[in-house]
Amino acid sequence: MKSFAQYAGAVALIVAAPALAATHTIEPGEGAQERLQEALILAEPGDEIVLAAGRYALTDGLSLDVDGVTLRGAGMQQSVLDFTTQSGAGEGLLVTSDDVTLRDFAIENAKGDGIKSKGADQIIYDRIRVEWTNGPDAANGAYGIYPVEASHVLVQDSYVRGASDAGIYVGQSEQIIVRRNRVVENVAGIEIENSNFAEVTENLATQNTGGILVFDLPGLPKVGGGSVLVANNAVIENNTDNFAPEGNIVASVPAGTGVMVMANQGVHVQDNALINNVTSHVMLIAYTQEFDDERYQPRPVDVVVRGNIYGSGGSAPDFEGGELLAAAFGGALPSILTDGLHQNLAIEDAVPVLSLGLTEVGQPFTSASPSMLNPVVAGDAPELARVTLPESMQARLK
Repeated sequence: MKSFAQYAGAVALIVAAPALAATHTIEPGEGAQERLQEALILAEPGDEIVLAAGRYALTDGLSLDVDGVTLRGAGMQQSVLDFTTQSGAGEGLLVTSDDVTLRDFAIENAKGDGIKSKGADQIIYDRIRVEWTNGPDAANGAYGIYPVEASHVLVQDSYVRGASDAGIYVGQSEQIIVRRNRVVENVAGIEIENSNFAEVTENLATQNTGGILVFDLPGLPKVGGGSVLVANNAVIENNTDNFAPEGNIVASVPAGTGVMVMANQGVHVQDNALINNVTSHVMLIAYTQEFDDERYQPRPVDVVVRGNIYGSGGSAPDFEGGELLAAAFGGALPSILTDGLHQNLAIEDAVPVLSLGLTEVGQPFTSASPSMLNPVVAGDAPELARVTLPESMQARLK
């Protein structure tokens, strides 16, 4: 006969054991909004919510606040969450929980951001499409894929088109990998802002206003971004007129910008293909607006540019005085442009480098005293530490 202690121990084991992970399949059609949101609310850690192939006509945003959930569709062209008739201006999907995997579905025409995750550590965006199907428009949502305030972020094999700020934006985060994505016809294709330890690799950024931006801004809870690798990307024909709403920081990005580094430290721009960006393939600038954040360093510091392939570019610089400046250099600006306010710049590529010769932060480009920094600007910037994903995240990719 079992003792009372043995029975009590068995009961305790049963209570403590985790429930078996469940799969919840949602079909398109009538009531899909309510059925999908209910599944997102009632899911348990480890559960998988499956979006069957089809188009889901949704009228309100969705939210997920349960750790360890996977939301999976049948493919980015097959399972489509359509927010064309969405009321309000919120996100298509808001995620505020950890260890979430988003995979193989699309979000179209969200009134606000496409997918935003906030404080969601160890999140994976895998084969996601976010698109505003009308193309570039100031009325489109600001961000397509938008993780913020998180540690360990992976965005891969995804597609974003039409964002009025940034297609893929990672802000105030650390340990970030953004790889093998396509960003097309956004204001900024990819933006890493106020973040540390990021790798932006093997992406195609084309037909945006600016291809890849690495920024640091004052006045945010987290400042001092840096240690960012921008490598092995194709940054091609990012010449779309800037369509950001007036007042947005990216509204000042010139059309024709390939890679822009602003007020960041320890950024390596290497082994990229930079072709037909008509303002500048690589632009290094200081933050130009007034600020009162004592933590903030407004200049680009310890920037390395090496191993890149340069095509034609610089033929139609989109800033005041740019046309005259290009004419002075035979019709096109050199491949690399700095405002002159950088600190410890290491350019190893054998291409012309133009400095605007600014001497104070906040000076407009119109006060430039341009000169060439040929052929090489030497520096001694530190090497970058590689970003590593926890084993639990890597297991979710298998």
